[in-house]
Amino acid sequence: MSLRVSIVGGSGYGGGELLRLLSAHPEVELVQVTSRSQAGMFVHSVHPNLRGRVKLTFVRPTELEPCDVLFLAMPHGEAGRSIDRYTSLAPRIVDLSADFRLRDVGAYRRWYGEDHPSPAWLDRFVYGLPELHRDRLRGAKLASGVGCNATAMNLALLPLARHGLIRTAICDIKVGSSEGGNAVNAGSHHPERSGVVRTFAAAGHRHAAEVEQELMGPHGRFDLHVTVTSVEMVRGVLCTAHVLPTRTIEEKELWSLMREAYGGEPFVRIVRDKSGIHRLPEPKLLSGTNWADVGFEIDRDTGRIVMISAIDNLMKGAAGSAVQCMNLMCGFEELAGLDFVGLHPL
Repeated sequence: MSLRVSIVGGSGYGGGELLRLLSAHPEVELVQVTSRSQAGMFVHSVHPNLRGRVKLTFVRPTELEPCDVLFLAMPHGEAGRSIDRYTSLAPRIVDLSADFRLRDVGAYRRWYGEDHPSPAWLDRFVYGLPELHRDRLRGAKLASGVGCNATAMNLALLPLARHGLIRTAICDIKVGSSEGGNAVNAGSHHPERSGVVRTFAAAGHRHAAEVEQELMGPHGRFDLHVTVTSVEMVRGVLCTAHVLPTRTIEEKELWSLMREAYGGEPFVRIVRDKSGIHRLPEPKLLSGTNWADVGFEIDRDTGRIVMISAIDNLMKGAAGSAVQCMNLMCGFEELAGLDFVGLHPL
């Protein structure tokens, strides 16, 4: 029997991707999707790609009924203030926002500039990146979202971090416009955004907190520096991580570490070819998919290692990982509803 699944906050880009994925999922039935601003309107009026596929209309959050799995796709802070209500409506919750990613209340206050509205819930959520917490997600009731930039950094650095091989990591991240969501602002105005290469977080991006928690916590601290730059694309994150290792690492050993980390992963591909134009990861090839591509180069003159990862920020960086989490939580095939391999050319 299909599980009944609903979405809170379905009018944004993340909610739209959840609708696209869940409408094709073999094990679930979409029953409700909420939106304060679009209540009463058909889903396809906001997400035109779903015309004829999703026949639901948006309902108000106050009209939400009990279901088996509830996805929360709301702006920062809203899930945290209402988590008691949502957990009373569904036994399983997957929250795409940042509200339950950090387990430490002090870290939350440091990175988000305010006290958490429901601190007792923080350590109840499993961080929703299956490559790090697959065993804990199996059968879990609560899963947090993942930061898209954090996902790119975590996947780029994991093979080295888990062996204590990082002394310093400098992550240069390029992102597309959809990372800013669908709300209009001065920076998203077409004459200001088109053709841009704009660094908007030269230092101190809050997604670094997730790397500190997920990699440094279990595997030892290292110096982490993060810069995020907007570029001319809609979807995608490309993380180029310059790593100064704790010791010299040869290419053969690094290949071994990469295969150890990702050889059995259903959604991570090692991309490092010797020829052709697609020798290393690039986000364009991943649009609409739950794949993460990872690769590397070694600077033989200095010993610097360049770890590279690419994802679709709305998929592996948000809705895709959320559905992957649901699959693990509910005992479904992990790839269910996520087998789209992308388009080329695009």
